[in-house]
Amino acid sequence: MKNKEVVNIIKIGGKTIDNEEALAQFITSFSKIPGQKILVHGGGILANQIGEKMGISPHFHEGRRITDEETLNLITMVYGGLINKKIVAKLQALKVNAIGLSGADANLLKAEKRAVKTIDYGFAGDIQKVNKDFLESLLTQKLTPVICPITHNGKGQLLNTNGDTIAMEIACALQTQFEVNLWLCFDKKGVLLDVDDEKSIIPQLNPKSYAELLSKSLIYDGMKPKLENAFQALKSGVSKIRIGSADDIDKAIADQKTGTFICA
Repeated sequence: MKNKEVVNIIKIGGKTIDNEEALAQFITSFSKIPGQKILVHGGGILANQIGEKMGISPHFHEGRRITDEETLNLITMVYGGLINKKIVAKLQALKVNAIGLSGADANLLKAEKRAVKTIDYGFAGDIQKVNKDFLESLLTQKLTPVICPITHNGKGQLLNTNGDTIAMEIACALQTQFEVNLWLCFDKKGVLLDVDDEKSIIPQLNPKSYAELLSKSLIYDGMKPKLENAFQALKSGVSKIRIGSADDIDKAIADQKTGTFICA
């Protein structure tokens, strides 16, 4: 029988991570979310900034980072160290018993290096298995997992994996036991019909309307990975999925109309 206990899975990145004030505001809001919760974070902007100082330039294709060995070392330090532990410490200060994790810890996220087709993404990992038993044991102990976007292949190799993909895979793995709500946060208030118009939020997307927008080239490259993850979660039975700003997380958890709602 499906356990109806709610688990909120929230992914943040972008300017929320980069801006100390925005991060503090989000963490305060996150700490007030009742019940079980999991935080997945990125940190691409900060990694880019630190990388530039080290002479490492970022490279992307359709919104996904191309990860060579030098970049992998950089993001492991920034994601798994600086950002992850900063978030955990701030949550502990707010009496949230958080635990920072990468995909290698407790074999949480096992992945395979993405096969080279038209683009070589380098040390990018596609998730093969989520250790849901470990996650469930943490939730049972009232611990709040804070997960960085680093996975591993079980053979000693770390891999870079998209944070939205990690949030989606965890949501899909846990939905058999919990009522899972997934909130994919980024720097806009929702999916925009016009990327230059902050008010052009698409309030609702289903597979048909998404396909229509794709056919008209109205979905920008950077949004495609996020939307693909959202629709995969929907297909797997995740209860509620929204895409929007981390600033509106209070509204989202209260089930108010905010962001873009992904529905069947």
